[in-house]
Amino acid sequence: MADGARSLRGGGGGGGSTGGGGGSPASSPLLGGRGRAAPPLPVPLPVPPGHGFRRVTLTKPTFCHGCTDFIWGLAGYQCDVCNFMSHEKCLKNVKIPCSCIAPSLVRVPVAHCFGPPGHYKRKFCTVCRKSLDSPAFRCEVCELHVHTDCILFACSDCRQCHQDGHQDHDTYHHHWREGNLSSSARCEVCKKTCGSSEVLSGMRCEWCGILAHAACYIIVTPECTFGRLRNMILPPSCVRLYSRNFSKLHCFRISENLQTEPDEDDDFDGSTQGSAKDVQISTDSSKQTLKIFDGNDAVKRNQFRLISVPRIAKNEEVVEAALRAYYINDDQQEYELQTFTQQALLSDDVINRNDALEDSNMGSVFRESVPDAWIIRAKPKDEEVIRIYPAWLKVGMAYISLRVNKDSTTQTVIKDVLPLLGRQTESIQSFKLVEVLMGSKQVQRMVLDNQELILNRLKDIRKTSIRQMNQTRFYIVENSKSIVRVNLFVGGLPPQLSAEEYTNILKDELAIKTNVVSLTHVYQAQGAVVLEISCFSEAERIYMLVKDTTVNDKPLNSVVIPEVMSSKIPQNCCPLLVFVNPKSGGLKGRDLLYSFRKLLNPHQVFELTNGGPLPGFHTFSKIPSFRVLVCGGDGTVGWVLGALEEIRHKLVCSEPSVAILPLGTGNDLGRVLRWGAGYSGEDPYSILISVDEADDVLMDRWTILLDAEEPAEGAENGVAEPEPPKIVQMNNYCGLGIDAELSLDFHHAREEEPGKFNSRFHNKGVYVKVGLQKISHTRNLHKDIKLQVDQHEVELPSIEGLIFINIPSWGSGADLWGSDSDNRFEKPRIDDGLLEVVGVTGVVHMGQVQGGLRSGIRIAQGSYFRVTLLKPIPVQVDGEPWIQAPGQIIISAAGPKVHMLKKSKQKQKKTGSLREVRTDSMSVTEGGR
Repeated sequence: MADGARSLRGGGGGGGSTGGGGGSPASSPLLGGRGRAAPPLPVPLPVPPGHGFRRVTLTKPTFCHGCTDFIWGLAGYQCDVCNFMSHEKCLKNVKIPCSCIAPSLVRVPVAHCFGPPGHYKRKFCTVCRKSLDSPAFRCEVCELHVHTDCILFACSDCRQCHQDGHQDHDTYHHHWREGNLSSSARCEVCKKTCGSSEVLSGMRCEWCGILAHAACYIIVTPECTFGRLRNMILPPSCVRLYSRNFSKLHCFRISENLQTEPDEDDDFDGSTQGSAKDVQISTDSSKQTLKIFDGNDAVKRNQFRLISVPRIAKNEEVVEAALRAYYINDDQQEYELQTFTQQALLSDDVINRNDALEDSNMGSVFRESVPDAWIIRAKPKDEEVIRIYPAWLKVGMAYISLRVNKDSTTQTVIKDVLPLLGRQTESIQSFKLVEVLMGSKQVQRMVLDNQELILNRLKDIRKTSIRQMNQTRFYIVENSKSIVRVNLFVGGLPPQLSAEEYTNILKDELAIKTNVVSLTHVYQAQGAVVLEISCFSEAERIYMLVKDTTVNDKPLNSVVIPEVMSSKIPQNCCPLLVFVNPKSGGLKGRDLLYSFRKLLNPHQVFELTNGGPLPGFHTFSKIPSFRVLVCGGDGTVGWVLGALEEIRHKLVCSEPSVAILPLGTGNDLGRVLRWGAGYSGEDPYSILISVDEADDVLMDRWTILLDAEEPAEGAENGVAEPEPPKIVQMNNYCGLGIDAELSLDFHHAREEEPGKFNSRFHNKGVYVKVGLQKISHTRNLHKDIKLQVDQHEVELPSIEGLIFINIPSWGSGADLWGSDSDNRFEKPRIDDGLLEVVGVTGVVHMGQVQGGLRSGIRIAQGSYFRVTLLKPIPVQVDGEPWIQAPGQIIISAAGPKVHMLKKSKQKQKKTGSLREVRTDSMSVTEGGR
């Protein structure tokens, strides 16, 4: 690009805000506050506040961020700060604010939850608007994508997913996020295409998914109703979580082992990386590349930005370029550049980067040689205007502009602000001034001392970091006794102990302080407790200590649990509790975790490898009506159903309906309930719609009592004791003999090389291999067992395998019972209270059944079974195999039937542009994964 012909610079940021995130102030309910007006433009073209547009000559086609069409030649304008490109004709329609004022437009500061760096194709950085060609970060809760070097400049405008005692809102507004839409996305207002895969364009609400052009979204009604999924989303106003000392990863239970990015407090040179990307070391002899630091903190961490300026440049030109590098659009006259030795660059002088004098009459610009590194410093002021935000007081005003001088203290500021808020009759002792740093990864709050001089505080912030000053606000807050209540789930404890015994264990192992820690819930059968902690530092200490603690050689685990205020849940709301097993289905489980956190409230999505199902059921224990979605194989479904059976007496909704997203190998239960043979990348939004429209059906569950009569070896005093009885739950089927033997061999192969078992295709190949190895073996199972059905002895034919089936699908979809009519038996159903007993003659017979050529040998149908084992025999229940010692196996119905969700046969109704939003933006098969 050539140098600009003219510059159009907008004014400073306005006082409005969006519904929690970046966007135009026109969508904010807080408009009308006392904010200073933008200064007049130098040319009669309407330019949004903050943009520094400059006409540029384009040597190659570039896309307009407004209309997404090509710009060519002299027809383009570019923002010097955020790289926004526009036709001259589109300037009047530009509504997107510049990145430099984005922090001033945040309604409620909420930090982001960044995942590990990755490669994301056809995605664009929200800060600099450039494509993500190199590894970049994305937020696990919202759709923010950002370069590694831009992460420090991203403002804290993530979705507000819970109340934390600072900002409590019952009405939610659209949370707009710009760009990264599919090219087929359509505007909800004008119905025209608003997305682009070539440029950051278009707006999307991250709660309801509504799409709109940047010029159209400002006329959309600000209140958000959460869209098509409103009845499935856990409303943020119903969730409370005190999370001051916990990272967003801890709050949303996101596995830390995936977090490889450096922390914002670590000494990594992210700015250096970015500057190398944005500003190449100039080979032009007329230009010089300089290192620019924005304060003492950047110097300490060696985090600098690179700028390229002419070797002969005026002071204000260099200062302006340095401010642009840090996304600051203030008047350059208010800043100066200093060397590391605090030698200031003289005002209005000309820098000669060849270390020679441009004009012998001007004298040397520096007292010493010109260095290559500089620090931006704000010039001292005797007075300035600051903004005081009263948003937490709900006064319907964005902010108050207040002039302060060298004598102004925190107390005088509060005294001056209260009359402007209509609260002049109240005591200033009832209020405090809170400094808030809105970092992208963490929102930090600090209460200012009443006698602290405001100008000195501003000077200290700017000296530390000019960037941080741009991300700092001052809030006036009412003094109130803060109630700290952190709920911590601790699992892995010995089962079947009393509350007092658990307290003693925690005292011994974790040294808990009983004056601030109490046990509110005890789950004896699972060996878990829930702690309520009234001290942030104690909560953090316990959480971190649990990770390194073992009890009886078993590691403990801890999970931060939110509090769900069930009284606030709308009457027609039935939130969906989502469990995902990330180890199922290769990497698909991880992708689904990411997608469901975006589509729903992250507090209703639980990773099963982090504490199991119990933390999720405890979180939803007071909700009057909810549904469950289990993402995993048949074993995962059985795990969740078993946990539900154990805890249902503690749930207000004791019989939630359960849907399945099959991620395993067989997925027989998922097939029966029409959820398919396995997940293959379908749109997660469509899956949630299918769950919402699914039919409620009942399914039998069965209890299997394993009573081994063979004595255990190594008993004391030489007296043999029998093995204690064991109880397992069955949902699908139970197999004895060859069926279980194949499952056991597969299980052993997976334990030896678990890394290879990450796809259904490979898993089935291993099944075939172990089956071929057993094809020549002869077994006489009918001679080694005895069967009794409903108190009647049943004579067994010559078989090698005996299978009890509860559902009409076995071995990855095979119909073992068959469809032929038989007057001896009733037609099988999953809710008839009966099990079907089928025999197979060997591996060949099993292969024929799975190929649809034969069915099994029908033996019996009943509701109570007793199997006598005369020798050790392989047994498997729902795919979990083992060798069972001689003894008795008793199978009977297990309590009440479980409510399952069966996918509706009805054709899915079209949901218009909203569905296109999710199909285009949330599919885990999207490019870049």
